Amino acid sequence: MFTTREEAGNLLAVKLIDYSNNKDAVIVAIPRGGVPLGYVIAKKLNLPLEIVLSKKIGHPFHKEFAIGAVTSESIALSEAANGISAEYIEKETERIRDLLKQRHNWYYDNKEPLKLNDKVVIIVDDGVATGNTLISSIKLIQQEQPSQIIVALPVAPPSALKKIKELPSVNDTICLLTPKNFQAVGQFYNDFKQVNDEEVIQLLKEANVNYSNP
Repeated sequence: MFTTREEAGNLLAVKLIDYSNNKDAVIVAIPRGGVPLGYVIAKKLNLPLEIVLSKKIGHPFHKEFAIGAVTSESIALSEAANGISAEYIEKETERIRDLLKQRHNWYYDNKEPLKLNDKVVIIVDDGVATGNTLISSIKLIQQEQPSQIIVALPVAPPSALKKIKELPSVNDTICLLTPKNFQAVGQFYNDFKQVNDEEVIQLLKEANVNYSNP
């Protein structure tokens, strides 16, 4: 059980201490919930903080269940998308890309995202339930050809963690809690308030100011 996302970030930073001051490593957080953890880890390890601007495609009958993820240029579908109509996926992709374009303008302003090729990418989120959103995001990051992909999570059910570990692109996986009785990520935090866009923008700015290139 974690008190806050920040506490979970501190605990993950201890596990990732070997990457401190590594000029080839970058923390990549999944907005919005993963950004407070990513900020704490980036600050502790003196690493740059980046985000992966992707958003899940929800199942038509259960929006919280991810069947894939979309970026401004790519789409990655999981096995859960089998049997879902192409028309639904196309419409959702178009809607999500409009939203991602807005978020890109909010989050980056005039700043260009970091290039991830040949980098050790440490992907951080506040936890996963099915793992589908994270897996889709990993597939999208893989297209940038990083040298390694490390996944760092506070909590995940054993079934989701198994799927993540089996991905050939994932070099290492760190997960602090793997409870069998898993209903939602929020049940493992005392404070699991929603992270808004303004907070994401502020944390990204502060992370860039605090980071000193070794």
